[in-house]
Parts: sequence; C-alpha cells; structure tokens
Amino acid sequence: MPDIDHTRLDAALDALPKAHPGPGGVAGVMKDGQIVAARAWGYASLETGTPLSTATRLPICSISKQFTCGVLLATVGDPAKLDAGVADFLPRLESPLPTVKQLCDNQSGLRDYWALTILQGAKAEQTFRREDALPLIARMKTGHFAPGTSYSYNNSNFRMVGELIERATGETLETLYQRHIWGPAGMTGAELTADTRHPADGVTGYEGSDATGFFPADNGIYWRGDAGISASLDDMLAYEAWIDATRDNAESLYRRLSVAPSFVDGAPASYGYGLSHEEIGAAAFTGHAGALRGFRAYRMNSREERLSVVVLFNHEGSAHGAATRLALAAMGKDAPEPAPIAQSWDSQWLDTERGMLARIETGRRTATLQYGTGDAELTCDGEALRSDGLVITRAGDGLTMLRPGENTTRRLTPLPEIAFADGAEIAGRYRSDELDAEMEIEARDGGVYAVFRGMLGEGRRERMAAAGKDVWRIATRRSMDAPAPGDWTLVLGRNAAGAVSGATLSCWLARGVAYTRL
Repeated sequence: MPDIDHTRLDAALDALPKAHPGPGGVAGVMKDGQIVAARAWGYASLETGTPLSTATRLPICSISKQFTCGVLLATVGDPAKLDAGVADFLPRLESPLPTVKQLCDNQSGLRDYWALTILQGAKAEQTFRREDALPLIARMKTGHFAPGTSYSYNNSNFRMVGELIERATGETLETLYQRHIWGPAGMTGAELTADTRHPADGVTGYEGSDATGFFPADNGIYWRGDAGISASLDDMLAYEAWIDATRDNAESLYRRLSVAPSFVDGAPASYGYGLSHEEIGAAAFTGHAGALRGFRAYRMNSREERLSVVVLFNHEGSAHGAATRLALAAMGKDAPEPAPIAQSWDSQWLDTERGMLARIETGRRTATLQYGTGDAELTCDGEALRSDGLVITRAGDGLTMLRPGENTTRRLTPLPEIAFADGAEIAGRYRSDELDAEMEIEARDGGVYAVFRGMLGEGRRERMAAAGKDVWRIATRRSMDAPAPGDWTLVLGRNAAGAVSGATLSCWLARGVAYTRL
C-alpha cells in the first residue's frame, strides 16, 4: 500500500457528518501502527450540549464478541475443553448440541435470543435483567440447521460462551477483559457497561433520522459476553495499535482470533471467533459491527495493509458504510461505479424452506433486497445481482440465491402479490410449544395486528399485511436489540378441510417457529 493521501482521507472524514447525519460521531484511521487521523464531531447529548470527543466512551455493542473470544483463548485455550458445559444451557434441545467453537463462529444453528424476546412479549423499552437471558435460551428445542453446516448470526451463542468462561475461571468477564486485552492494549477507559440504562460518560444514543428528527433511545437490556463493552475512540485506536504491534506473532490473541474460519465440510466461512472476514478494495479485512438502539459502531483491520479504521456513532447511521469509505480513501481507491441495470428484477419470492419472504426493488444502478435484518444493496453484472457474500441468478420463473458466507444456496419461488386478504379468517389465538408462548391475531375493520405474550409480558400490537396467498408480513421496526428483526414472515398452515390450523413465523435471526391455532 502506498503512503496515505492525507488530502483524500481528510476529504472523506469531512464528508462523514453529511453522508451519515446524526447527533454526533467519532472516527479514526491507523496506518503502520500510527494514528493518521482522528475526528470527533457533534454532541454526546443534544439536550445538554455535551460535545463528543475522542475520549468519550460509547457502546461498542457486538464488537465485544471478539473480546469474549479473546479471553476464552487466553484462559481456556482449546474451546473444546468447555464443550460439556453447553448442555446445561439447552436442556430441551432435541437436535445435536453445538460445540463451543461453533458458538464462537455463529455456526450453532440456534435462534437469536434477542429476536425471540419479541415473541416472548417484550416491549422495546422494558427492562431485560441478567437473570432473564438463560431461561429464555433454555426453552429452545430446535434450531435452523445442524451445527457446523451453515452460518446464522446469534447473540445467544456468545451469552453462553461468556457464562462458560466465568464458570471455568471463577472470575468475571470484566476482570478477564482487563487482564488479557484492555491492560496489554492500553485501553485505559474501556469498561463493561452491561446495563444499558447506565451508559458510560452519560452519552445518549438517538433513534430517528433527518426525515423524522432524532429522539433519545430508551434502552433497558442487560447483556454481557455478546455485547456490553463501552470504549472511546482513543481506547479503540489503542486496541488497533496493539493488533498491529503483535501482527507477526502467530500466538498473539488477534492472530489466533483472525485465523480463517471454515465449516465442518471444509468450505470457507466468513465469520469466526467474533470476527467477520471481508474484502474491501481488494484487501482482506477482519472486523465487526456493533448496534444498540441509538448507537452504531464498526472497527476493522487489514494485516497485510497494516490499516485499521474505527467509526462510532450515537445514532443509527451506517458505521460500516462510513468505515468502508474511510478505508477506500486511505488506500487511494474509489468505490466502483455500478453498471446500469438493464432489466427489472422487481417482484417478491418465498424461500419456502426457511419460510421467509424476499423482495427486490430495482433502481437505475442498484437494486435492494429485503430478506435479512437489513436491506442489502445489489449491483448487476448482466446476468446476476451481487453484493458481498450474495449472488442472485434467475432459475426458470424463480431465483437462486447463493450465500457462500452461510454455506447455502436458497431457492426462491415466485409469490404473486395480493392487495388484500381477509384478516377475520386468521384472527384468534395461536400457541408455540417451542417457545411456551402465544400469539394473538386481531382483525379490526380491515386492519390486522399481531400481539405476542410470553415470559416477558405482552408486547405491542404489530401491524400485519397480506403478502401473498397464505403469507403475511408482520412488521417489527423497534425492539430491545438493534437493528430490529424487521419483517417477520407468517406462513399459514391449513387442515384437510381447508381451515387455518396453524402457522410458522420466521425472520433471519429466528426462523421456523411453529404455532398451533387454539
């Protein structure tokens, strides 16, 4: 990599507040172990006028996962030593148990417990205590796939890993983070702020956008292992400097964490030990995103380029997009200009096996796929739509969606869209034995809503809309964790007489939850 063009990098930094509007943010870039740029703009609190600085601590959220895996390697060594303890957390699981390594690689096949809080009746702002997590996880009976065969992001995995580490060592994660990472890296301000009601330095996270305005996010969840660390930009750049200083030591924690992951069949994976593996500007990077309502974060490092980028927002802009912009500027590269899309891909399909809707909307040069938690932006190379880790091609009247990072190929069946379906036909109570929880569908003069009741109470009414024959969307735009699951797909089941007898409910984080109509 040539020397950094500081003029170009400064221009990219100058553009961030407009490109990713919000109350404030911080961003930093390191090259060859040295800070080449660090910025802080806006406010930690719009209400008090407290400015953000490079020393202000913000939640780094799921970036914490790599720290949890780091202390696992530092204290236990081989994750297999703790495999026997996994059964304690999953007493009802009917499928094979995952290994601890599969938990660390998001290859367990289990459903995400933050997504399941919605089906257990949680409201976005309510308190989720430390003691609520393990009973919720313990209710799982089935999973998405056999452990090790595919990938599915799942916070439950790292919550269990954190608990296993504390049981094995007899010490808290706070103590272990400090001894094995924060201390050696010089992260003097890092702290485990597991209770999100009490953020470090009084910083406020904001929901909303320029279109709606920004308003303070009210978070009440308790998390540790899967998230929970707060750190300043100064702390995170110290971490990146430590990574660079130990880059040639094969036994260093980050080298061990960033080893190339794979699935049980030997196929390469794109996630391992709490780190995502991606390519930006033809350079290999490892990193991770973080999200809580009102906050977004991203950090990444390229060992070959000796380049690191950190972006932390106290709003819900794309920290990954901002970090990518800075990385490309630092490398003196431009994002490729997408080619015009010659034909329309606009329609909707059903991933029948997963019970998930897929919708594509075509623009002039990009298309948007609605399938996972967030929309994916796609470009077209003539015969296929593509984004990182995703290729969509036509297959007869359907589509084939290749997802190498998940080690899977999805078959998408056309689903003709309908404008209306009779909500009265599906209204009533439904029960999930998997969750030991209920869903009630209410039809009110053409409006249809779902409400979930379970171990966490009674949730808010969530809007439903008919998508196709016997397929409905349930929109969840706000939840305890962030980003919210988005759209759930409800696929109806009918008995021999044609009456609705049950349904399955799916989102990317929690698929195939079966309900029986009462």
